[in-house]
Amino acid sequence: MAFNEAQLKAIRHGDGPALILAGPGSGKTTVITNRIRFLTEEEGVNPSSILVITFTRAAATEMQKRYEQMTQTGCAKPAFGTFHSVFFMILKLAYRYDAGSIVREEQRVEFLRELLRRYEIETEDESEFISGVLSEISMVKGEMIGVEHYYAKSCSADVFRRLYKGYEAALRGAGLLDFDDMLVMCRELFDQRADILQAWQRKYRYILIDEFQDINRIQYEVIRMMALPENNLFIVGDDDQSIYRFRGARPEIMLGFEKDYPGTEKILLDQNYRSTEQIIGAAGRLIDHNKTRFSKDITAVRGPGRSVVAKEFADPGAEARAIAAQLRDYVRLGVPYEDIAVLYRTNIGPRRLVEVLMEYNIPFHMRDKLPNLYEHWIARDILAYLRAAAGDMSRANLLRIVNRPIRYISRDALDGKTISLEAVKSFYQDREWMVERVEQLEYDLKNIRTLPPGKAVNYIRKAVGYDDYLREYAGERQLDPEELREVLDQLQESAMPHASLEEWETYMENYRRKLEEQAASRQLRQEGVHLMTMHSSKGLEFRVVFILDANEGVTPHHKAALDADLEEERRMFYVAMTRAKDRLHVYYVKERYHKKQTVSRFVEEAEII
Repeated sequence: MAFNEAQLKAIRHGDGPALILAGPGSGKTTVITNRIRFLTEEEGVNPSSILVITFTRAAATEMQKRYEQMTQTGCAKPAFGTFHSVFFMILKLAYRYDAGSIVREEQRVEFLRELLRRYEIETEDESEFISGVLSEISMVKGEMIGVEHYYAKSCSADVFRRLYKGYEAALRGAGLLDFDDMLVMCRELFDQRADILQAWQRKYRYILIDEFQDINRIQYEVIRMMALPENNLFIVGDDDQSIYRFRGARPEIMLGFEKDYPGTEKILLDQNYRSTEQIIGAAGRLIDHNKTRFSKDITAVRGPGRSVVAKEFADPGAEARAIAAQLRDYVRLGVPYEDIAVLYRTNIGPRRLVEVLMEYNIPFHMRDKLPNLYEHWIARDILAYLRAAAGDMSRANLLRIVNRPIRYISRDALDGKTISLEAVKSFYQDREWMVERVEQLEYDLKNIRTLPPGKAVNYIRKAVGYDDYLREYAGERQLDPEELREVLDQLQESAMPHASLEEWETYMENYRRKLEEQAASRQLRQEGVHLMTMHSSKGLEFRVVFILDANEGVTPHHKAALDADLEEERRMFYVAMTRAKDRLHVYYVKERYHKKQTVSRFVEEAEII
């Protein structure tokens, strides 16, 4: 196999630390596997003294398979694994843990659910809240932060501390550890037992790490201990593709590696074998706007190719229909649906496109589960208003809306399975101001009854005051009001074409059924166009890529307030662009939910408009 000069230099690196900057499509897996072969076959290194660490089990398995295909493997073999599998192996030998010692994900969720009940913490979307808290618990452990010094994002600091301590107590009480505990306990073990640390240092004299830009603080600390005293650390990654800060990844560790290891050999794999010159040029112009990075000059091996297409559409509906039409055109030109991907910033982004693909019978599958808009708690509130206006005065339905916005109507006032507002007024007959509130609710329901769904949703938002209620709700719970408002915008947009509640409900039921069918088929086969978030696309490649909704507030996301956040958003867009091999389409809209939109600064920075 022929290697370029940079690849050969990396493969033949001698002892000591090496930093390999591997841009998109530069052949990093080839370099790592051939580096192992060079060590074992040409340098005489015992294969069992080599440790290769990746971030996913699939990547570890793929790398091991490729290495074994190119070598005559004997009894001694290199070890391939994820950080967690390697650290668990160390703990297993030290403490006699087994697979049953690792907490299952459903157990973690149940621990939190029980704590919410115990502390009487109410939340509208329990699953989303628990997911956020578990993610932050992981961040605290991975960053080695004292919980008393951590500023929580998912809830108040006091609530987070109680949940964190309760979760830890539940784990210990059950004799279990989570994935982050493996890292923490490994570091503690090495701190306390020099003999055990030295045994592992002697065992693995050469450590190779893939996707190093995604490493977190505690992973790095443990690896540094294991690599002593020889420091034969061969790290491979691309700081421009670090997009997991929300999971604890710290690209600054890679950027500071040469300071931690003076004399590091730094090698840039500067040839891209994946994409055309036009795509690489545009992506390079974009990422050059980041200040905190290694400077790189990447060249294309494949030639110039076609220009990157940047195009504006009137609204998301027009954008979705244009994509559907172009997907059919590509198939007529001989590009299978499976070689095409549509990428978006968040998993609520493709809802309109999914509806159009269903309508056009274009096959697709989604790497990430598309949340059903109509099952969101905000949608359930809005539908409860519409159903109450249509005559559903059941207690369960009224309880959803009676204090949204706050009217201070007691649950005791809603007596029986079916509620009469006259009876509620009688309950408050000695409090005139409360009777007025019930009368206002009665008046609003009568008005809603006369309106088609789209206008009815707008009435609930503005006249009833549901928008104001959501803003206050978000403020009290440290949620992003913009994300809640977007749910309402999407609901209102969905409601507009329908003449009646019944018609809209029929549409929602059909949509739910098709989503379930699509999810079931996704498990069975991977046919059709790939729909996925920019995060999920990392490491993949496609002949044709569409980037959806390249607008300010979407990408970069409106929550990206700090310079570090903005640079990560730019890296995410760079990752999305560099998934494309032959053709790249970047689309944006002029208007969304009757609000003017601005093209993303990233489109201008890439100089494709």
